[in-house]
Amino acid sequence: MNNELTKRILSSFVLIPISFYLILEGKFLFNTFLILIFLISTKEWFKLSRVKFLSLTGFLFLIFSFFTIYQIRNLVSLNNENLFYFFLVLVICISTDIGGYLFGNIFKGSKLTTISPKKTVSGLFGAFILSLILTSIYIAYSENFFINFKEPGDEIYFMIIFISAVSQIGDILISFFKRSSNKKDTGNLIPGHGGILDRIDGMIFSFPITYILITNNFL
Repeated sequence: MNNELTKRILSSFVLIPISFYLILEGKFLFNTFLILIFLISTKEWFKLSRVKFLSLTGFLFLIFSFFTIYQIRNLVSLNNENLFYFFLVLVICISTDIGGYLFGNIFKGSKLTTISPKKTVSGLFGAFILSLILTSIYIAYSENFFINFKEPGDEIYFMIIFISAVSQIGDILISFFKRSSNKKDTGNLIPGHGGILDRIDGMIFSFPITYILITNNFL
């Protein structure tokens, strides 16, 4: 196991439980945490984008993205559906990231795009496969954690694939801006991972899409 991967795993063991606790706690702790992540992400974005128009556009998008994260956690609430969908997005994005990383490194194969040289076709399929597996497990056990839980219909599996695809597109878009700015990472805050944007690149695109689906009664 290389040193970079070791740092990545150790950082995840620390960050994931803390993040999940703050999300479950909600209210002041979660809102403070969300504002902090937004401020760091904004700082990284302005360092990443050298074109004024793109900097402003990206900043406005970050405002909208974090607004939808806040909305889903705090305001879109019916029988704890807000928490269910919030964690659903997290599980999809995290499993997509892990699946792409593992399958890409194990099976390698053809490159997916020149924008992000480490992305492979095998990683693409691995991201979809692992997100479907882990999210299905999450849904199956959700009735044990959410009051009056109503299991979603089969359309939820199309959503899993769709959100996983959005997450991967977000990852590639941030990679494009990193390459354009000749940067390997958006920052160096998280050992083995890079910056905050490196870790939430898929999420900042997935939450707005999920919010739109929820508010338009597609979910």
